[in-house]
Amino acid sequence: MTGPTRSGPVLIGYDGSDPAQQAIREAGALLHGRRAVVITVWKTGLGLELVQLPPIGQGLPPAMLDVRTALDVDRQMAEHARRLAQDGARMAAEAGFAEPEGLAVADDVDTPVAETIANVARERDAQVVVVGGHGYGRVREVLIGTITRDVIRRAPCPVLVVRERDA
Repeated sequence: MTGPTRSGPVLIGYDGSDPAQQAIREAGALLHGRRAVVITVWKTGLGLELVQLPPIGQGLPPAMLDVRTALDVDRQMAEHARRLAQDGARMAAEAGFAEPEGLAVADDVDTPVAETIANVARERDAQVVVVGGHGYGRVREVLIGTITRDVIRRAPCPVLVVRERDA
Protein backbone atom coordinates (compact mmCIF):
# COMPACT_ATOMS: atom_id res chain seq x y z
CA MET A 1 0.00 0.00 0.00
CA THR A 2 1.34 3.43 -0.84
CA GLY A 3 0.86 6.59 1.18
CA PRO A 4 -0.37 9.93 -0.06
CA THR A 5 1.78 11.73 -2.60
CA ARG A 6 3.14 14.96 -1.22
CA SER A 7 3.31 17.89 -3.59
CA GLY A 8 5.49 20.21 -1.55
CA PRO A 9 9.19 20.89 -1.55
CA VAL A 10 12.10 19.16 0.10
CA LEU A 11 12.49 20.89 3.48
CA ILE A 12 16.09 21.22 4.62
CA GLY A 13 16.92 22.12 8.22
CA TYR A 14 19.99 24.34 8.14
CA ASP A 15 22.09 25.81 10.94
CA GLY A 16 25.30 26.49 9.02
CA SER A 17 27.20 23.59 10.63
CA ASP A 18 29.40 21.20 8.67
CA PRO A 19 26.83 18.37 8.99
CA ALA A 20 24.09 20.69 7.69
CA GLN A 21 26.23 21.69 4.71
CA GLN A 22 27.01 18.05 4.01
CA ALA A 23 23.30 17.23 4.23
CA ILE A 24 22.52 19.79 1.52
CA ARG A 25 25.22 18.44 -0.79
CA GLU A 26 24.31 14.78 -0.37
CA ALA A 27 20.55 15.37 -0.52
CA GLY A 28 21.09 17.40 -3.70
CA ALA A 29 22.73 14.38 -5.31
CA LEU A 30 19.75 12.19 -4.35
CA LEU A 31 16.91 14.66 -4.90
CA HIS A 32 18.36 16.69 -7.79
CA GLY A 33 15.87 18.98 -9.55
CA ARG A 34 13.24 19.07 -6.80
CA ARG A 35 12.05 22.30 -5.23
CA ALA A 36 13.60 23.01 -1.85
CA VAL A 37 13.04 25.22 1.17
CA VAL A 38 16.03 25.74 3.43
CA ILE A 39 14.78 26.55 6.93
CA THR A 40 16.71 28.22 9.72
CA VAL A 41 14.92 28.53 13.06
CA TRP A 42 15.72 31.33 15.45
CA LYS A 43 14.31 32.03 18.89
CA THR A 44 12.39 35.28 19.30
CA GLY A 45 12.40 36.75 22.79
CA LEU A 46 15.82 35.36 23.59
CA GLY A 47 17.12 38.90 24.09
CA LEU A 48 14.62 39.41 26.91
CA GLU A 49 15.62 36.07 28.42
CA LEU A 50 19.24 37.22 28.49
CA VAL A 51 18.53 40.50 30.30
CA GLN A 52 16.01 39.29 32.86
CA LEU A 53 16.18 40.37 36.48
CA PRO A 54 17.90 38.25 39.16
CA PRO A 55 15.57 36.10 41.30
CA ILE A 56 13.87 37.92 44.19
CA GLY A 57 15.40 37.22 47.57
CA GLN A 58 18.93 36.71 46.24
CA GLY A 59 20.16 39.86 48.00
CA LEU A 60 21.12 41.43 44.68
CA PRO A 61 20.13 44.97 43.77
CA PRO A 62 17.53 45.34 41.02
CA ALA A 63 19.09 45.27 37.55
CA MET A 64 18.33 47.88 34.97
CA LEU A 65 16.35 46.18 32.24
CA ASP A 66 17.24 47.68 28.89
CA VAL A 67 14.46 46.62 26.56
CA ARG A 68 16.18 48.33 23.62
CA THR A 69 19.18 46.05 24.06
CA ALA A 70 16.93 43.01 24.21
CA LEU A 71 15.10 44.08 21.04
CA ASP A 72 18.42 44.75 19.32
CA VAL A 73 19.58 41.21 20.21
CA ASP A 74 16.40 39.83 18.63
CA ARG A 75 16.85 41.97 15.49
CA GLN A 76 20.44 40.78 15.12
CA MET A 77 19.42 37.15 15.59
CA ALA A 78 16.67 37.54 12.99
CA GLU A 79 19.10 39.06 10.50
CA HIS A 80 21.65 36.32 11.16
CA ALA A 81 18.96 33.66 10.58
CA ARG A 82 17.89 35.33 7.31
CA ARG A 83 21.49 35.41 6.05
CA LEU A 84 22.04 31.81 7.11
CA ALA A 85 18.85 30.65 5.34
CA GLN A 86 19.87 32.53 2.18
CA ASP A 87 23.37 31.01 2.31
CA GLY A 88 21.76 27.58 2.64
CA ALA A 89 19.49 28.31 -0.34
CA ARG A 90 22.52 29.28 -2.47
CA MET A 91 24.23 26.07 -1.42
CA ALA A 92 21.06 24.12 -2.31
CA ALA A 93 21.05 25.69 -5.79
CA GLU A 94 24.67 24.63 -6.26
CA ALA A 95 23.73 21.12 -5.10
CA GLY A 96 21.09 20.85 -7.84
CA PHE A 97 17.81 21.76 -6.12
CA ALA A 98 15.31 23.74 -8.18
CA GLU A 99 14.22 27.17 -7.03
CA PRO A 100 15.55 26.88 -3.47
CA GLU A 101 13.97 29.28 -1.01
CA GLY A 102 15.68 30.45 2.18
CA LEU A 103 13.24 30.67 5.08
CA ALA A 104 14.10 32.09 8.52
CA VAL A 105 11.40 31.16 11.03
CA ALA A 106 11.01 32.93 14.35
CA ASP A 107 9.72 30.81 17.16
CA ASP A 108 9.17 31.17 20.87
CA VAL A 109 12.09 30.27 23.13
CA ASP A 110 10.00 27.50 24.71
CA THR A 111 9.09 25.78 21.43
CA PRO A 112 11.50 23.01 20.40
CA VAL A 113 13.25 23.56 17.07
CA ALA A 114 12.15 20.09 15.93
CA GLU A 115 8.52 21.03 16.49
CA THR A 116 8.94 24.16 14.38
CA ILE A 117 10.54 22.16 11.56
CA ALA A 118 7.74 19.57 11.70
CA ASN A 119 5.09 22.32 11.64
CA VAL A 120 6.64 23.93 8.56
CA ALA A 121 6.88 20.50 6.90
CA ARG A 122 3.16 20.03 7.56
CA GLU A 123 2.24 23.54 6.33
CA ARG A 124 4.31 23.17 3.15
CA ASP A 125 3.26 19.55 2.51
CA ALA A 126 6.96 18.64 2.39
CA GLN A 127 7.95 15.53 0.44
CA VAL A 128 10.84 14.88 2.83
CA VAL A 129 12.74 16.67 5.58
CA VAL A 130 16.53 16.66 5.29
CA VAL A 131 18.70 17.15 8.37
CA GLY A 132 22.32 16.64 9.24
CA GLY A 133 22.97 14.30 12.12
CA HIS A 134 25.89 14.35 14.46
CA GLY A 135 27.03 11.96 17.11
CA TYR A 136 29.43 12.94 19.83
CA GLY A 137 32.45 11.19 21.27
CA ARG A 138 32.93 7.44 21.36
CA VAL A 139 29.26 6.67 20.89
CA ARG A 140 29.14 8.49 17.56
CA GLU A 141 27.73 5.42 15.81
CA VAL A 142 24.81 5.21 18.24
CA LEU A 143 23.83 8.80 18.92
CA ILE A 144 22.47 11.47 16.65
CA GLY A 145 21.75 15.01 17.70
CA THR A 146 18.72 15.67 19.88
CA ILE A 147 17.08 17.96 17.33
CA THR A 148 17.59 15.41 14.57
CA ARG A 149 16.09 12.65 16.70
CA ASP A 150 13.09 14.83 17.57
CA VAL A 151 12.54 15.79 13.91
CA ILE A 152 12.38 12.07 13.08
CA ARG A 153 9.72 11.61 15.77
CA ARG A 154 7.60 14.65 14.84
CA ALA A 155 7.84 15.02 11.06
CA PRO A 156 4.71 14.26 9.03
CA CYS A 157 6.81 12.89 6.17
CA PRO A 158 9.97 10.84 5.62
CA VAL A 159 13.17 12.25 7.13
CA LEU A 160 16.55 11.90 5.45
CA VAL A 161 19.37 12.08 7.99
CA VAL A 162 22.80 12.67 6.53
CA ARG A 163 25.31 11.57 9.12
CA GLU A 164 28.48 13.50 9.74
CA ARG A 165 31.48 11.90 8.10
CA ASP A 166 34.46 10.97 10.21
CA ALA A 167 37.36 13.34 9.73
